[in-house]
Amino acid sequence: MVYMLLGEGFEEIEAVAPLDILRRADIEAATVSITADAMVCGGHGLTVKADMTLEQVDFESLEMLVLPGGGGGVASIAGSTGAMELIRRVLDSGKMIGAICAAPSLLAKLGIIDGRKVTCYPTVSDKVEAAGGIVQRGVPVVADGNFITGQAAGSAIEFGLALVTKLRCRDASEEVRQEIIC
Repeated sequence: MVYMLLGEGFEEIEAVAPLDILRRADIEAATVSITADAMVCGGHGLTVKADMTLEQVDFESLEMLVLPGGGGGVASIAGSTGAMELIRRVLDSGKMIGAICAAPSLLAKLGIIDGRKVTCYPTVSDKVEAAGGIVQRGVPVVADGNFITGQAAGSAIEFGLALVTKLRCRDASEEVRQEIIC
């Protein structure tokens, strides 16, 4: 199961496009509100009804945790003790994590990005580098071990396809790529 955390102000493209791609690849994926309210408003006014709340996440079934960016969404996640504890637990267990745009800064905040190759939104690259991340500037998607990072909203489709490749295989990703004519 793939869980995608949604905090108020999340970047809609970075959540919806990868979620759609995962589901097209028949990968079970659910959106998770970090608050008790299932309705989460994105940074551009799109309100999404999350599939569940943070308390309903089944850690044993978790294959990958996905963190969309968006300044407000990342700030919301950073301000949620439960969300940050889940991220830490995922990383401590060696499970996979995907983070796009400003979301790699959450990994930097937790001090668990040291020595990892990543890409991220340019305005957070200094923070990620200061935490030891090796930022690959101008690269849409970077995979390094159990980490997959995406640069920004414009790389959301490639990020979603990389998640499918990591979770299943390149053939599964290519099938979706052909289906969406990308």
